Amino acid sequence: MASDSDSNMDREMILADFQACTGIDNIAEAITLLELNNWDLVAAINGVIPQENGILQSNFSSEASQANTFGPHSQAATAEAAAVPPASSSSSSSAFCPILPSRHIVERQPRMLNFRVEYRQRTVEVVVEEGSAVGEIKQILETELQVPVSKMQLKGWKSGDVSDSTVLRSLHLPKNNSLYVLTPDIAPTASTSQNSVLQESLNQNFLLVISHRESQRDYSLNFPGSRTIQEVKRNVSDLTNIPVRHQQWEGWPATASEDSMTLAASGISYPCHHLSVCRRSSPADTQEPVEECADVHMVSDSEGDDFEDASEFGVDESEMFGMGSSTGCRKAPMMPENSENEGDALLHFTAEFSTRYGECHPVFFIGSLEAAAQEAFYGKARDRKLLAIYLHNDESVLSNVFCSQMMCADSIVSYLSQNFITWAWDVTKEVNKARLLTMCTRHFGSVVAQTIRTYKTDQFPLLLIVMGKRTSNEVLNVIQGNTTVDELMMRLMGAMEIFSAQQQEDIKDEDEREAREMVKREQDEAYQLSLEADRKKREAQEKEQAELLRLQQIQKEADDEKEAIRLSLEHALPPEPAEEGGEPISKLRIRTPSGEFLVRRFLGSTKLQVLFDFVASKGYPLDDFKLLTTFPRRNITQLDPHSSLLEAKLFPQETLFLEAKE
Repeated sequence: MASDSDSNMDREMILADFQACTGIDNIAEAITLLELNNWDLVAAINGVIPQENGILQSNFSSEASQANTFGPHSQAATAEAAAVPPASSSSSSSAFCPILPSRHIVERQPRMLNFRVEYRQRTVEVVVEEGSAVGEIKQILETELQVPVSKMQLKGWKSGDVSDSTVLRSLHLPKNNSLYVLTPDIAPTASTSQNSVLQESLNQNFLLVISHRESQRDYSLNFPGSRTIQEVKRNVSDLTNIPVRHQQWEGWPATASEDSMTLAASGISYPCHHLSVCRRSSPADTQEPVEECADVHMVSDSEGDDFEDASEFGVDESEMFGMGSSTGCRKAPMMPENSENEGDALLHFTAEFSTRYGECHPVFFIGSLEAAAQEAFYGKARDRKLLAIYLHNDESVLSNVFCSQMMCADSIVSYLSQNFITWAWDVTKEVNKARLLTMCTRHFGSVVAQTIRTYKTDQFPLLLIVMGKRTSNEVLNVIQGNTTVDELMMRLMGAMEIFSAQQQEDIKDEDEREAREMVKREQDEAYQLSLEADRKKREAQEKEQAELLRLQQIQKEADDEKEAIRLSLEHALPPEPAEEGGEPISKLRIRTPSGEFLVRRFLGSTKLQVLFDFVASKGYPLDDFKLLTTFPRRNITQLDPHSSLLEAKLFPQETLFLEAKE
């Protein structure tokens, strides 16, 4: 008993320290946050006010910041603040302090990735930062599965096999991922023989033929075996517009007991399996419609006597304002408490919002707060928008009036759709509120989360207008539920003016940057073209020079060949006979094209071929020249070369001339 008493005392001290550090005066909320962290004081404080967040930078006075951020307080609020006892003055006064200035800087938190890893009959959940490497996941799995990293193959990546050094950020993964481990070097035991078949099934594709009974339409969808039943149901929700919670299925085998099971492990038929889906009928659908209760009933002074004590009629005051527990007036919650992800929660919120207030309402972004911020802030400057975060609380009497009269007004719906990305969340349940504060702390810093905490239930709903900047996200305005359509429109337009001015600067900077990049690209292209032109010119010159050298070489070889032939002919000529001899002598004078004369004596019996060889030995081959007599003009080269000079009538002397052939 003493230990239980000490434990309670320790928790009371932890609770007091936690409230003192965080300024959370709601005991239930503080206990919820501590229980989420197993009563670890440091972990709970870091979860609310992370140390790595950016610091507040503002020189505004508290009054100016309070006026700009929250608007003027009513006299009732002032009176309520004055009535707070001294013991809680510090925490209560913080509710009206200018926690959220009109300008602040918040650093981004590292993005965390969730991995569901299957190995034989085990499933391991791994959470790592986006900047981690694949090898770090394997090291965690080595501790959990007792499998060496060297024998472990991590499969299921959408981009194919990756190495251990691959950074997760480079794979562009979603927040939630499914992987599986193969160990081909480790022989499976008898208890894991079925698991080996499952490992192979994870790589197979299953064809699901899904019949939508309401529309009488069949869908043929291919899914890998590593997909879960929950992922299949989400895909079918996109096709049929039936939320997962309203889907009624037929055809799943009895072994498919959990939505978290993979298709390979669910026992469906391979390669094709037939299913059917329809919208689940609610018990309320078969009953007569119940007239909705009035959310707020305004009673004038003349009617006050008739309703002085509602308890006389067995009616609780809270039920009159739509907050009681009576089943006749109790609406379905806007958002379930334990939704698996933000997308499913937003689908439920949108469906319930449409049920309550009609189809004419802002288009709520379906996805996480991080995805909504990415959509709004990180596109091209011309495509960026403001982010409107709508926070709903069913326990506030203003919620129904604000939703039906403000959020569903045609002008507000049109303006939000054109200029904003609208994201919504329900903070009625403490679990959902704590989840929202964690998301806001992660994406916008503890200042925004602390500001949301300062608002009381009757000040909800809230509409936070957030603008993305280069290095931070800035909350321009916080609009409370006690407003009018005109005031809401004016504050939205005011935020839009600030955003438009910033957007114009961003567009100008982006255009200038793109212009600089274009000039640089053009310069690079011109430089490359110049290099290419110089290269081609150089190649042409080299080619021309090479061709000239080749022709010169050919000419040289031809000249050398001619010279060799000439020398051989010159050596083969018979010696020139003497002028006085016993045999007849023929003296020939041959005029060259240059005007010179070649004079030589030949025996009369010498053949014409010897004369032709003599002329060729002097550089005038008969292939290029012809030998002619002067008068009468005869072409000696056309005569028989074996005939003698006497037979050719070139005796005792004759004058010839050489002429180039045409």
